[in-house]
Amino acid sequence: MNYFLTSDTLFLRGTFTAASTGVNGGVGHVTTIFNHTVSSDQETESPEREGENLLARAGLSCNAFGLFTAVPMKNLCVVRYDQVTVFVTAGLPPETGTGSPTSHTINIIVYSGEGLSQGALLEAIMEATEAKAEALREYGLSITGTVSDAVITCCEGPVVHTRAGAATEIGNRIRECVKKGIAEALNSTGPGHRNRHAFFILSRFGGNGHWVEWVPEDCPYYPCHMPGQRCDFCYCPFYPCKDESLGQWVDGSQGTPVWNCSRCTLVHEPEIAEYLLENPEASLEELKRRWACRAGREKRVIP
Repeated sequence: MNYFLTSDTLFLRGTFTAASTGVNGGVGHVTTIFNHTVSSDQETESPEREGENLLARAGLSCNAFGLFTAVPMKNLCVVRYDQVTVFVTAGLPPETGTGSPTSHTINIIVYSGEGLSQGALLEAIMEATEAKAEALREYGLSITGTVSDAVITCCEGPVVHTRAGAATEIGNRIRECVKKGIAEALNSTGPGHRNRHAFFILSRFGGNGHWVEWVPEDCPYYPCHMPGQRCDFCYCPFYPCKDESLGQWVDGSQGTPVWNCSRCTLVHEPEIAEYLLENPEASLEELKRRWACRAGREKRVIP
């Protein structure tokens, strides 16, 4: 999976098995998943046609599932817990007293780097929806959602999980990610809100798991890979790439395998980071070839 943002759209690219409650949703195999911001006066237009035009402008196949919102993508919240990554945009209806007359939609995309059966993908939608309701209650609201909410769950790889309910490990990860994502996405539209999307990761350094927000300013760990590194992609948009020339599987603190790419410098090489910023749709293989073909230079990725 590779994800990237334009000014108004989140794109996920990969080879997904997915389930969607969005426009033209269902269960199937897709190569693109998106969450697209439309202006308030576009909400009455055909979302199907808008999706087709969006994909055509991006040069992508219509083999896609998509969501639409009036929430700006700068308010996107990305939350990662091991193999689970959740993307949330959230706006509240005006009757809550804190909402907007136009951007009242909560969209959730759940991605798993471990394969889910079709039944587990559907169960993951239920788990994400229940977690959303729980997060709204904890936020002090009496609603369980808005009238236009939608969820997409997706995965890559062979089936590892046949269930994704509350009693399962992956279901718990989805729940925790969605709860964190909803709270932070709602906070992003309040006083002192961020001017860029937020990224949180479940870290186990120092003991029990706790959420850490990545911010580029005054990072105490710089340089964590090499002198002169670029940090535009502190948390790699390709993670977990499972490319064993770039990383390896290690035993995590919970006894489950975790993808470790701490020795990979690819997206931190200044030339590669700049290229990826200019060409966010570039594949991992394209970046590897570009770096390997640099005349007179060796790759600085350590297997």
